[in-house]
Amino acid sequence: MNKSLALVLLPALLLGACSTPAKDAPSLNDSASGSPAPNTTRVDLTGAGATFPYPLYSRWFNEYAIRTNVRINYQSIGSGGGIRQVVARTVDFGATDVPMTDEELASAGMPVLHIPTVIGAVAITYNLPGLARPLNLGPDVIADIFLGTISRWSDPRIASLNPKLTLPDTDILVVHRTDGSGTSYIFSDFLTTVSPAWAAGPGRGKDVRWPVGIGGKGNEGVAGQVKQMPGAIGYLEVVYARQNRLPAVHVRNAAGRFISPMPFEIASAATAVLESDRRVSASDTDGPPDLRVSLVNAPGAQSYPIASFTWMLIAPSAISPEKSRQLAAFIRWALLDNPDVASTLGYVPLPSEAATRIVDRLDAALAKETPRSP
Repeated sequence: MNKSLALVLLPALLLGACSTPAKDAPSLNDSASGSPAPNTTRVDLTGAGATFPYPLYSRWFNEYAIRTNVRINYQSIGSGGGIRQVVARTVDFGATDVPMTDEELASAGMPVLHIPTVIGAVAITYNLPGLARPLNLGPDVIADIFLGTISRWSDPRIASLNPKLTLPDTDILVVHRTDGSGTSYIFSDFLTTVSPAWAAGPGRGKDVRWPVGIGGKGNEGVAGQVKQMPGAIGYLEVVYARQNRLPAVHVRNAAGRFISPMPFEIASAATAVLESDRRVSASDTDGPPDLRVSLVNAPGAQSYPIASFTWMLIAPSAISPEKSRQLAAFIRWALLDNPDVASTLGYVPLPSEAATRIVDRLDAALAKETPRSP
């Protein structure tokens, strides 16, 4: 990320003007090693929400408890459940792959901060035995496959994108999720963005009425169906695809290049959007920037086009001052001290300068709030 972005990107990432966090809030400067200082009393935090970041959050929470005596209990119940529990004030924080809508924020009756914690992506996997190289597909072709308009692998539009491949003259078997999921939201967000026909039809959402195909529950269900059926195509979280060594389509991005879902390319999508989105780079006087930004079909030659943030949700007025400070301290530790944990698990960390701005402004926002008693 360039210097201009560091100066402009997120000077007002979250609510409030710059201020110093309360003295009793653990910070990265509380010890010479740069790790948070242990608390003398146990502090418990509860959270619930998205399944996608669960492996990463579990690792972070376990390590943080050892270092600080702060125990964070997290239930992996899905993005919708995370939003509902934050609004109902039954948890200290939520987690979601699907940003809250304007209507949801308005009906919550309190500010709810969206804090990006890591970048994810959706891979399109397929079962075409004998291919000598990865399959290339353009956004319009992907949309028409999932609409059912393109139904054979030998279709000229697919063949023209893969001149060096011998594609079978067989039916395309579409596989989709049967359960509501953030993965479906990200993929349908992409399809809605690139295809007017999809936008006018199924649209975006956690639960989509898929025009064609068969369903599988979760990433495992989709992967299992694709593996069993030659000619199948489906979508799933890129972490799952990578860990299970499943082939991934190279998708043509907004710059016209075919891009694979690798960490640098996924991070490039976030960098490009953060640099260009005015809502993110707005000044303090314009109010809090809206971090519910979409990363799909991002600009930039290297950007993978089916990427997304996953967010922690914090409603400062719904929790105690101590819990607010502890959440801010944890996020600072996770994003600045331990981004490599995300990489080792197959996730893509936030660009470092953006992560620094995010946690600094989060400290200021939470310090400014006057929370209600729990």
